[in-house]
Amino acid sequence: MTKVLVTGGAGFIGSHYVRSVLGPEGPGDVSVTVLDALTYAGNRANLAAVDGRPDFRFVHGDICDPHLVGGLVAEHDHVVHFAAESHVDRSIEAAAEFVRTNVLGTGTLLDAALRSDLRTFVHVSTDEVYGSVEEGHSPETAPLRPSSPYAASKAAGDLLALSYHRTHGLDVRVTRCSNNYGPYHHPEKIIPLFVTNLLEGRRVPLYGDGLHVRDWLHVDDHARAVELVRTKGAPGEIYNIGGGTHLTNRELTELLLTATGADRGSVEHVPDRKGHDLRYAVDDSKIRAELGYEARTGFASGLAATVTWYRENRQWWEPLVRPARPGPGRGA
Repeated sequence: MTKVLVTGGAGFIGSHYVRSVLGPEGPGDVSVTVLDALTYAGNRANLAAVDGRPDFRFVHGDICDPHLVGGLVAEHDHVVHFAAESHVDRSIEAAAEFVRTNVLGTGTLLDAALRSDLRTFVHVSTDEVYGSVEEGHSPETAPLRPSSPYAASKAAGDLLALSYHRTHGLDVRVTRCSNNYGPYHHPEKIIPLFVTNLLEGRRVPLYGDGLHVRDWLHVDDHARAVELVRTKGAPGEIYNIGGGTHLTNRELTELLLTATGADRGSVEHVPDRKGHDLRYAVDDSKIRAELGYEARTGFASGLAATVTWYRENRQWWEPLVRPARPGPGRGA
């Protein structure tokens, strides 16, 4: 049985990946250990569906702890590295924790991988490392031009991981995804923030003119893509993962107003974020052609199901929004 260590597996995307791999459509020959620090964005409730299973273990700890990380990596065949600080607004206010987790933490894992018999290291990254794209789509060979401290720390982690392949021959595979959405998403990010605000009769903060464009990828499709990279990807390669639905934040807001039965009076225009990228768009033809990836979840049905989930699972998100709420987050 293949032993997989998933860092950040109690977070939004990581927990979806874990539930997917251990679910009925998973490979069936995998055991998973989750390593998560359970910061504000990590939630053990996200893993309730797999807790108690013999093929699942949870470890509470920090990826920057070399002793803990070294022991865990040595016990596993593969690492799938989701753990990261990811909220752009927070990185603008205080970047140090982003550098610590996204760069130092990644380096700690890579050093442990070198000292072990690890077979594969999948480093999960973001389209934000490419920076704003005026037209066209960013291929994997595009230069990295991150705008925010968050994106810069992720770009640094990408380059560090790839250097371990080029220097040491470590089997490193990097993924860069577009904006994710779906259930269990922390309500600091734009879709869950807006949905939960609107469900409570609150106003939603829309940055600037609302014309920033994002490509939306359902988290289930992202989880499948990461698993394709783990099982079929090639060492030293980068794989973009897109969703194929490009919307301005204004268009997205209109859809969310309709889905929640709110009106335009619920929208509050707020000053734009510093260094706010106008448009992200990745070319994901490589993962489609080489690994057979395709996005299965249509945006209309995926968004409707997401809104329904938040409407029916207040007990999950209400404790996360009291007493204060952040401004709009990644992709806003």
